[in-house]
Amino acid sequence: MDADPSRQVRVRFVTKLPPPLRAPPAAIAVPADLSRMGLSEIVNSLLAAAEPDHTALPFDFLVDGELVRLPLQQFLLAKGISAERVLELEYVKAVAPRKQDEPCPHDDWVSAVDGSNPSFILTGCYDGLARLWKDAALCTQILEGHSGAITSTRFINKGVETEGNLHVVTGSKDRSLCIYKFDASVSMDYSKRVGAYKILRGHTSSVQSIAVDPSQDMLCSGSWDSTIKLWAVEGSEEDGDAVSLKKRRMNSDSSGPEESQLEGSATSTLLGHTQCVTALTWPEQHTIYSASWDHSVRQWDVQTAKETWNMFCGKALNCLDCGGEGSSLIAAGGSDPVLRVWDPRKPGTLAPVFQFSSHSSWITACKWHPSSWFHLVSSSFDGKVMLWDLRTAWPLASVDSHKDKVLCADWWKGDSVISGGADSKLCIASGIEIV
Repeated sequence: MDADPSRQVRVRFVTKLPPPLRAPPAAIAVPADLSRMGLSEIVNSLLAAAEPDHTALPFDFLVDGELVRLPLQQFLLAKGISAERVLELEYVKAVAPRKQDEPCPHDDWVSAVDGSNPSFILTGCYDGLARLWKDAALCTQILEGHSGAITSTRFINKGVETEGNLHVVTGSKDRSLCIYKFDASVSMDYSKRVGAYKILRGHTSSVQSIAVDPSQDMLCSGSWDSTIKLWAVEGSEEDGDAVSLKKRRMNSDSSGPEESQLEGSATSTLLGHTQCVTALTWPEQHTIYSASWDHSVRQWDVQTAKETWNMFCGKALNCLDCGGEGSSLIAAGGSDPVLRVWDPRKPGTLAPVFQFSSHSSWITACKWHPSSWFHLVSSSFDGKVMLWDLRTAWPLASVDSHKDKVLCADWWKGDSVISGGADSKLCIASGIEIV
């Protein structure tokens, strides 16, 4: 089946999209050398014939659950599918950003970002400050308390059910974690400075990663000291968890009331890694996953503080996330350009079930889409943010917003990708439609 412009393939276009975007189901003949762009034009022509006001959209095409990323005849040959049969092509809206929002400038490298709150983005910066950005545009709060670069930031509560009462934690190269509580619902025309109400000390080297448990009662931190520590979010003098450190001025405002600042100590320490613990995720109440520069991914039982599973993958790892079907797949990236996905449910093999290799440098972050089994985002020292779908080895889109290394990335509101980097910017790519 050599490339022959006269060859044709009979196809039928099907979709799960709503009626205005449903093409006629009759089989038609199309050139066999068409790629997805040409197929997209045909679908848009069919839709426009039925609905003159139709606005052309980019589509992707699936055959037997796999995205078509080759010209049709090459795809059929590669999959051993007969060109004589009527090929059923399911079309979906292409996953790619349709808009680049105005970046949010910082004073130094943006090293951490959390997009789990639909109204705010939380960033951590090498200037030692964390910032809260309302609607990805206005910096409403500046969180102070660290004496070193911030390496990780997390919302403890998502703020959705608490009408603006936000609870966040930051980790820093100064070896500490800071917890902040504040009301973010009050609108101001300036950035309010907020001090930490609680400091967590115990690591003997830089804190590199943080995860919060699903109940929001506990958090864990990974460090260059090779340990993982567990902390109670709340604590009182009675239970020995927190002791009053000093009086501080509330919100760094000299006219404000003084408030006690608390210091918390770890409830337990997880030992096993031999190098920096670069990434943590806490997908279930009693289970933590960690990744390290010691080339391993480990699973921990929170109740016993014991390691229950590990996997050595031959690369120093920088990032880790759990997702996919049943949140059971592990994605990780590190000291080469390959993003790998493992399925721990398949015992006896360390081979990744998926590998994505379009980056050209170390991978710094990877995150599963919060509501899709198939989609991930990754960032890299190559300055790119890439969107992936498990159904194809090629990236769905490459976002080139940054002028330097990208250090962190996350999803925001389900239809945007946010990223921070060494160009001191928080970048937002929006209008991504994932069904």
